[in-house]
Parts: sequence; C-alpha cells; structure tokens
Amino acid sequence: MFKINDNCISCGVCVPECPVEAIESGDSKYTINDACIDCGACKDVCPTEAIEG
Repeated sequence: MFKINDNCISCGVCVPECPVEAIESGDSKYTINDACIDCGACKDVCPTEAIEG
C-alpha cells in the first residue's frame, strides 16, 4: 500500500486523482487509508515526491 511521508506539503493535488477516495486530510499532512488499491495515480502527480509505495 502507498503511504505519504513527511515531504507532504498538503497541497491536495493527489486527492482528486484517487479513484477510490483513499486520501484524507491529516493533522500535518495527507494520509492514505486502507481503501488504497495501489494504482499509483497519486504518486504520479505529487510535486514533492511524498508518496511512497
């Protein structure tokens, strides 16, 4: 499963890319929940390379 590291700047670019709405706003960064299907759409658009998986 993909996860978001501390490079996240909470820009929100990844949110509309997720086909299963697995990305949520967290306290200091976005998070990816268990609905993630490992498609990688979010990773492809992240400007800070904060999404790993």
